[in-house]
Amino acid sequence: MNEKHSNLGETETGIKANVAALLSYLLGFVTGIIFVLIERKNQYVRFHAIQSIAAFGAIFVVKWVTQFIPYVGDLLSGLVLLAGVVVWVILMVKSYQGERFKLPVTGDLAEKYSQAK
Repeated sequence: MNEKHSNLGETETGIKANVAALLSYLLGFVTGIIFVLIERKNQYVRFHAIQSIAAFGAIFVVKWVTQFIPYVGDLLSGLVLLAGVVVWVILMVKSYQGERFKLPVTGDLAEKYSQAK
């Protein structure tokens, strides 16, 4: 489900919500963790930060595991990396546009845990 919002609310950081959401994807799960820790109220930013942690954490693990598969591991690892870059660009663009773009599985997880504290 993709929802586009015109008013994304205030953030605790003072950064516009769409920019903070984009930044939560910038360095994958690392910036996702940072924004989950510093942004406690804005659900839009928290959603994207949690989705970043879940999606890029999963991609990191899958890429690492595929490297150990004999013969085709390097090819699979490269394909996972390529898919990860495509997903990364899409998520950054959609979040900057003010869209709550949900990936399968990780989007549902992010929605569940992004409620403001």
